[in-house]
Amino acid sequence: MTITIYGIKACDTMKKARTWLDEHGVAYDFHDYKTLGIDRARLERWVGEAGWETVLNRAGTTFRKLPDADKAGLDAQKAIGLMLAQPSMIKRPVLDLGDRLLVGFKPEAYQAALG
Repeated sequence: MTITIYGIKACDTMKKARTWLDEHGVAYDFHDYKTLGIDRARLERWVGEAGWETVLNRAGTTFRKLPDADKAGLDAQKAIGLMLAQPSMIKRPVLDLGDRLLVGFKPEAYQAALG
């Protein structure tokens, strides 16, 4: 099973998640969507699996700085468009285990899935 963690290298939450994986001997690939981008098909799969409300980081600075018109009437397609335009709006990290996703970092969830 190939595990891939998606996020942004400099993010503090990403650092915590990667440290947890390293300390628990979990091999993974890292995809920095700030530098490598993210494709629509993958984002649509994530939204289909976890829901756009989970995948879109509405607490982050990038989202909060959007004009109110961009934040109004959000649905899955509009959220995907925003995240494709500005990948830093994707909640971090997204851990793709192949058969399921973990969005955000909670040590207990990582332990349950990978322990």
